Amino acid sequence: MFSMTNSANLVDAARAPLAFGGTERVLLSHGSGGSASRELLEEILLPALGLWGREPVEEQAVLAPISGRPALTTDSFVVSPLFYPGGDIGRLSVFGTVNDLAVGGAIPRDLALSFILEEGLPMPTLVQIARSVARACAEARVRLVTGDTKVVERGKAEGLYITTTAVGTLAAGVDLSVRRARPGDAVLVSGALGEHGAAVLAEREGLRSDGLASDAAPLYGLVQSMLAVEPRIRCFRDPTRGGLASALTTIACASSAVIRIERSRIPVSPAVERVCETLEVDPLSVASEGRVVAVVPPESVERLLHVMHSHPLGRDAALVGQVMVGRPGSVIVHGPGGVDHEVGELVGERMSRVC
Repeated sequence: MFSMTNSANLVDAARAPLAFGGTERVLLSHGSGGSASRELLEEILLPALGLWGREPVEEQAVLAPISGRPALTTDSFVVSPLFYPGGDIGRLSVFGTVNDLAVGGAIPRDLALSFILEEGLPMPTLVQIARSVARACAEARVRLVTGDTKVVERGKAEGLYITTTAVGTLAAGVDLSVRRARPGDAVLVSGALGEHGAAVLAEREGLRSDGLASDAAPLYGLVQSMLAVEPRIRCFRDPTRGGLASALTTIACASSAVIRIERSRIPVSPAVERVCETLEVDPLSVASEGRVVAVVPPESVERLLHVMHSHPLGRDAALVGQVMVGRPGSVIVHGPGGVDHEVGELVGERMSRVC
C-alpha cells in the first residue's frame, strides 16, 4: 500500500533512478509485506511512477476539499497483450478510468491504482508500464495519490492486471444521463471508431498493423468544451467494450427509444476495416478508448460539430444518426442499398480482454 499526501507535481519518471534489488523478475516475496515488498515499492514502483523521493508512505491519501459535487468511478484492466500499437495497459488504465468520469460531465482530479503482478514478470516490463502510467496521469492532469501491489503465483495472471479508481468534480447544473435521449435528438461521434480494439486484436492475432494505433486519450477537455456551448446535451458515452453498438443500445434501452444510424456516415479507417474484415467482426462492435458518443438537441448539431472539429480529439466528428420513436432499446443501421438491419450488444469471446 502506498499513499502520497501531495503528488500534484510528478517527478520525471524517465529520469528517476532504479535499482532492481538483485532480481530481474517479480518474486512471490515481493508481495509478502516484508523487505522485498519495500524494495519493490521504494526502488522500482515509486521511481517509475514519478513519485521517487517524495513524502513518507502512508496507508491512505488525504484529499483536498472538492469544489462542486464529487464523482467517483472504478475500473479494472486485463487487456491482452500488455503492449500493442499506440499503447499499453498502463496508459489504458488511466485514460479508461478518467473517461468514465468525463462522459458524466465531471473533471477528473485524483487517481488510485493497484497492480496485481504475476510471479516471474520481468522488472523492465513493470517499469515500462509504471512509467506509462505516470505519463498518462500528466497528460490527463490527474494526481496519482494512492495505490497497492499484490503478487500471485506464476500462471495465475498474464503478467499483470491493474485496477484504478478516480475522483472528480461535477459542476452545478450538469445533468447528463443515458435516460434523457428524446425522439428527434441527434447522435454525434467524435472521430474514427474502433481503433483501440483493432490495434489490440491485430497484435493478439499477429495481423498487419500498418496504420493502426490505439486511440486512447483523455476526453474531458472535449466534453467540457461541448458543454460550454450547449448545456442541454442529453448524454455522452465512451464506446469502449462492445463499441458503438453497445453504447447506443445502452442509451436506447435506458431512454425507451430507437436509435437509427447511417452506416455511410460513421467514420472508420481503412486499417480498422481491414482488421475487422479479416477477423469477421463488425467495426461497430469494436472498442474505442478515446472517442465519445453524444446525444444532443437537433438544433445544436451545427454548433457542436464546429466545437468538436476545433478540438484535436474531434477533428473527424460526424453526425451519424437520430433518436426515434419505436420499439424501445432498438438500434437500427441504415446500410448500403437502403437496407436496414438491427444491431445488438456483442455476443462472443473474440472481443474480450481489449481493455
